[in-house]
Amino acid sequence: MIESSLKVNLGGINLNTPILAASGPFAYGHEYRELIGCEDLGGIIVKGISLEPWTGNHPPRLAETASGMLNSIGLQNPGLRQFLEKDLPLLRNYGPRIIVNIIGRTVDEYAAVADGLSNADGLDGLEVNISCPNLEAGGLAFGTDPALTFKVVSAVRRQTTLPLLVKLSPNVTDITVIARAAEQAGADAISLINTLAGMLIDIEEKKPLLGNIFGGLSGPAVMPVALKMVWQAAEAVNIPILGMGGIASAEDALQFILAGARAVAVGTGFFYNPDLARVIKKGMIDYMAANNISNLEQIEGLARKGAERK
Repeated sequence: MIESSLKVNLGGINLNTPILAASGPFAYGHEYRELIGCEDLGGIIVKGISLEPWTGNHPPRLAETASGMLNSIGLQNPGLRQFLEKDLPLLRNYGPRIIVNIIGRTVDEYAAVADGLSNADGLDGLEVNISCPNLEAGGLAFGTDPALTFKVVSAVRRQTTLPLLVKLSPNVTDITVIARAAEQAGADAISLINTLAGMLIDIEEKKPLLGNIFGGLSGPAVMPVALKMVWQAAEAVNIPILGMGGIASAEDALQFILAGARAVAVGTGFFYNPDLARVIKKGMIDYMAANNISNLEQIEGLARKGAERK
């Protein structure tokens, strides 16, 4: 029987498995270490880090939806200094690759965070979250405009030699335009998707359920949208893609690989199954063995090639 390997290279980051913890739900890894080990994860993408601490949005900040959840956390985080002094030293002991999601309200803030992390011991890469509102552009999210995307990614690229992932927002008309701008600015890989914009209304109180009115929708409900955008981005760029959005099983993860992703990230799924990485890993190995697949490169984007033949 053929021996299957789950090892992949994501934009210069060697991963033992193609399964990562997406930024946000897995926090900084410490919380989950009390529940499960991290040996099934290829990498941990930590919760977004800004130059100074962010307090986040007013509560309520979470709400369940059909097959998903809305969150309006507001990227609350302790800031760069505390992460470097308290969180990173613990993360180094866990095993998976460490990728830091960085956030900012101006181009200079993004660049400063990247500069502060560029020489930190034990970091394997950065993920630039361009869904943040740009205060210098009247609150327009960086990731909804290709020129702003290029500007912020270029600024971060100048500050670091670490592998650079750029996390794209799905709240755009054409994801391929944004993906190309990120690639041209120096991204080594693309992460997508971030959450979809949504809201809920409390019919008894007759007001928005979330304190910030709008929030980000994640979970299984968004998977078909995420899969479509991974497919589109894979056709538009020549750098690897980290696919995410509602992954809850090995079958889900394999669909992303077949659509063109090099690796996958799990987020909301960890809330209801902390052991999901192990489940997905086992399912992927079983699938590869059953289909005589030695490595995932053999099926990366294969569904697109099949569609071309029709």
